[in-house]
Amino acid sequence: MTYQSKIIEAGNTIGTEPTWNGIAAESVARMRLQNRFQTGLDIARHTARIMREDMAAYDRDPANYTQSLGCWHGFIGQQKMISIKKHFGSTKGRYLYLSGWMVAALRSDFGPLPDQSMHEKTSVPALVEELYTFLRQADARELGGMFRDLDNARNAGDEVEAKRIEHAIDAYETHVVPIVADIDAGFGNAEATYLLAKKFIEAGACCIQIENQVSDEKQCGHQDGKVTVPHEDFIAKIRAVRYAFMELGVDEGLIVARTDSLGAGLTKQIAFTREAGDIGDRYNSFLDCEEVTTVGHGDVLISRDGKLLKPRRLPSNLYQFRPGTGEDRCVLDCIESLQNGADLLWIETEKPHIGQIGAMVSRIREVIPNAKLVYNNSPSFNWTLNFRQQVFDAWEAAGKDVSAYDRARLMSVDYDATELATEADERIRTFQKDAAREAGIFHHLITLPTYHTAALSTDNLAKEYFGEAGMLGYVKGVQRQEIRQGIACVKHQNMAGSDIGDDHKEYFAGEAALKAGGAHNTMNQFAA
Repeated sequence: MTYQSKIIEAGNTIGTEPTWNGIAAESVARMRLQNRFQTGLDIARHTARIMREDMAAYDRDPANYTQSLGCWHGFIGQQKMISIKKHFGSTKGRYLYLSGWMVAALRSDFGPLPDQSMHEKTSVPALVEELYTFLRQADARELGGMFRDLDNARNAGDEVEAKRIEHAIDAYETHVVPIVADIDAGFGNAEATYLLAKKFIEAGACCIQIENQVSDEKQCGHQDGKVTVPHEDFIAKIRAVRYAFMELGVDEGLIVARTDSLGAGLTKQIAFTREAGDIGDRYNSFLDCEEVTTVGHGDVLISRDGKLLKPRRLPSNLYQFRPGTGEDRCVLDCIESLQNGADLLWIETEKPHIGQIGAMVSRIREVIPNAKLVYNNSPSFNWTLNFRQQVFDAWEAAGKDVSAYDRARLMSVDYDATELATEADERIRTFQKDAAREAGIFHHLITLPTYHTAALSTDNLAKEYFGEAGMLGYVKGVQRQEIRQGIACVKHQNMAGSDIGDDHKEYFAGEAALKAGGAHNTMNQFAA
């Protein structure tokens, strides 16, 4: 509906109630436009359609990959989307990522926790709701500014400008974008996963990422000690999430199946198997076993190809996989997940290497041609060192002289101006584009960017403000930059909703409204 049709619609309703003569149809239309999404389910359905369309666009052309950045607070997510609209004019192909790591480290009542599913599980859907609250407020704030511009154009008698603004309102693009939300390993059994997934979806999540680790042994994907579950257990949780989506009427909701098998050398269970070659048998085939002729006290045995085998069991009561089987297990995990209800894959790797990722994806696509990945461009990787070493290795393999470089010291600032460092930086710059084309990566994300940017910017401010620069450390390093770069938060009262509140006061009380945005509001100092 257009702006004018919404005014007419509201006016028709008001006209049926004789006591509502103090309600202005245009004000109602504005409030409705500023609150386009009534529930989290409205958001989930809207954003699921966006992701589905983006996936189809990627299938047509891998240049249409998508991106997101991780968030730990609604304000952070809001500012990312405001910045994207400011710099690029559209949020198309840009999402938000909700990291379980950041919830554990920054949002738990216990204080900072490691990424081991020890934080309150309801804090994750609570953050989904918070993010969308801030994104909807960004819509209300931006539209409010457009409404004020429209009033000013009308008051100046500029009908051409007024019509231009009305068309801009009709074509308005919301800040509400898809969130890829991390449910860890499901925080319990399949029923617990289903119940929690419903909370995610009701809060607005259209895309839920779940991993194949044991829930009560869960580790960060870039740490040691990861333990996986048999495929049947993981598939049950994928189905649980799908049931949650369908129960709530978000049929286009997406599931990202994450495999940690590349770095997980342990399992807690020997998979149940009905016959040779079934999925349980294939999972067990990777176990590190030794052939036995006699049975010792407490031994657990399996039979394979007519032989009696003893899986290696650790004092922790965990079983270990054969070394070197990680990639094969990842490929099997991915195929089974996509064949049992998942929409996208996530392969957690130990380094950002297109060749490694692409080799696994090629094997997966032999079975499922349109397989697509979500990939963690993780701050846990030392990107500088990894890519300098990749260039070093490529040069050495090509017979190029690398005697001027010490491979173990390539992180050193001494190499920053070298040809090797320049080529490495170029590979980092094009990594997402190249990996989308060559390794099937549909969505690139950074899990913890604002965790690191907050620490870095705070360190810089503290060094200046508490040092010789004093107040100039804040003014020169922060406020002046906000003004020069057009950062909306320099008007922090406006960002917090002060102008929206003034608009509402005028709707409610007319000329009697006591508004905050008058001549004596110091925010006016930033008008220029």
